[in-house]
Amino acid sequence: MIDRDSVRMLEFPQRGDERGHLVIVEGNQDIPFEIKRIFYIYGSDDTVVRGQHANLRSEFVLINVAGRSKVRVDDGLGNEAVFHLNRPHTGIYLPKMVWKDMYDFSEDSVLLVLSSEHYDPDEYIRSYEEFERLMREKANKS
Repeated sequence: MIDRDSVRMLEFPQRGDERGHLVIVEGNQDIPFEIKRIFYIYGSDDTVVRGQHANLRSEFVLINVAGRSKVRVDDGLGNEAVFHLNRPHTGIYLPKMVWKDMYDFSEDSVLLVLSSEHYDPDEYIRSYEEFERLMREKANKS
């Protein structure tokens, strides 16, 4: 099983009344990093798999602000977990060096992604075999 002290679900403060709901997410408070980049994924269907990479430096929080999706995380050492994102006031925290696959998007899914780093293509590991090798090396040094 994935270490849940690192990958974990987060619940964000929400306020609401007859006018609707407001969800509050603040960097370095509700999430464990300063937000440097925000992007969102929409228009994917239940056959699409997004992500399929790990990051050397970036941490992420993923929030399905509309609809639903699933996130599979993998530590490269044979452990994985699947998280269901289906409430706009919850998200999943993904530290650096976690393989991630986002999939099973509902038709109305909007997946908001908060990142600790600006985009740098050189910090992406897009080969699962390379990711496994790096994680085995790290485990052998410990």
